[in-house]
Amino acid sequence: MKLDFANDRVLAVVAHPDDAETLCAGTLARAKDEGAAVAICVMCKGDKGQPRRQIKNLGSVRRREMTAAAKLLGATLYWAGFGDAELADDRPSRLKLVEVYRRFRPTLVLAHSPEDYHPDHRAASAIAEAASWLCASKGNKTRSAALATAPAVWFMDTIHMNKFEPGFFIDIGNYAEVKTRMLACHRSQIRRSGDADLGSLEDGMHLQARARGLQAGVEAAEAFRIHRAFKRIGAW
Repeated sequence: MKLDFANDRVLAVVAHPDDAETLCAGTLARAKDEGAAVAICVMCKGDKGQPRRQIKNLGSVRRREMTAAAKLLGATLYWAGFGDAELADDRPSRLKLVEVYRRFRPTLVLAHSPEDYHPDHRAASAIAEAASWLCASKGNKTRSAALATAPAVWFMDTIHMNKFEPGFFIDIGNYAEVKTRMLACHRSQIRRSGDADLGSLEDGMHLQARARGLQAGVEAAEAFRIHRAFKRIGAW
């Protein structure tokens, strides 16, 4: 059995620049290769993840890094612009993401797990799930028209796989290089790799892909769980 992303439109909603690389870039690259349109929406600026030698205008630097990473993938990039640690599941945040959904028209949304370790990840998860309902509701108005059909939602693995029970795996063995090249764009965060509270981003990314691959019997994999809610599952 092989899942085929042809003719799909896949949108990853992530909290920070560089989250996609660890959790879903391989799946996005595979989807793109199979004929899907792919996009990434970054909710937060990444303006507070400073290395020891602090960087001026870090938010602008990280936006340029994320733009370069998205270009490598061939993905459309959306930028919500919330400050780190300022993201909250409220109506303005929901409607901002609803507008992104309505502009990109995803058939599938990849969202952070509600159990992930970071409060911005958990907030992004809640907003992404809520927007997946509201984007097809004509009563919730934004600049763009409501979608005819709401997208399916998959929750992504957590950072370091903590508290996440995979529902299935996507084989990304042919796309590990893309993940590596994308992560290399995030130089400001690679400079933090020696921090005790962060560790090596590249090592963590590859170890996680190999561990999930070992569980799935392939070289490298990314783990997901279907959002088991009314009309959020979809058929493939």
